[in-house]
Amino acid sequence: MITNKKLTKKQLNELTGGLSAPSKMPCHSFSIPAKKCITGRKLRDVKGSICESCYALKGRYVFNNVQDALDRRYDALNNPLWISAMIETLTRFERSAHFRWHDSGDLQSIDHLKQIVAVCNGTPHLSHWLPTREYSIVSQYLEQGNMLPENLTIRLSAFMFNGNTPDAIANRLGVQVSGATESGFTCPSASQGNKCLECRACWNKAIFSITYKKH
Repeated sequence: MITNKKLTKKQLNELTGGLSAPSKMPCHSFSIPAKKCITGRKLRDVKGSICESCYALKGRYVFNNVQDALDRRYDALNNPLWISAMIETLTRFERSAHFRWHDSGDLQSIDHLKQIVAVCNGTPHLSHWLPTREYSIVSQYLEQGNMLPENLTIRLSAFMFNGNTPDAIANRLGVQVSGATESGFTCPSASQGNKCLECRACWNKAIFSITYKKH
């Protein structure tokens, strides 16, 4: 385990790529380039898909400094000290009791999911939320006999606006869903300045389905 006596915040950032701080979120996040999405990259060319108008490919996300940070975090995933550095970073610097994975980007592999699970297991004081369209990665991870920690809420995100959420897959895997249809709990951010404020529904496993407005 990396200890705060040995490494500064700057050194931890060098090992992890640093955290992102989405203005909407009540907490930090860890983001990688949306252009690296496996399923999302294919959906970008599909008319009516949610990824066609990906928010992480426009606005402030296209600024050079933001892109550099996204690339830096993506590269850091290959660092063998990434897991311990992330645990130390979140333990020392995340004060909200919550954490979001991938305000930009998505799962890259089963090993990537294992890395995230290890960080969740190492930070039991935090509630983690991971939205993903990589259904097969989550499925294969669980089929291999791996477990998901209690403090990690995985939401399988729908592919299409007004399309069905993958309820059957989510029920089989024991995870949750999110989409853009008028079903389940509706994210209130659209009526409160595009911010979560006091809402923590995305991290709540008791809420099976969450609807997000187009943005």
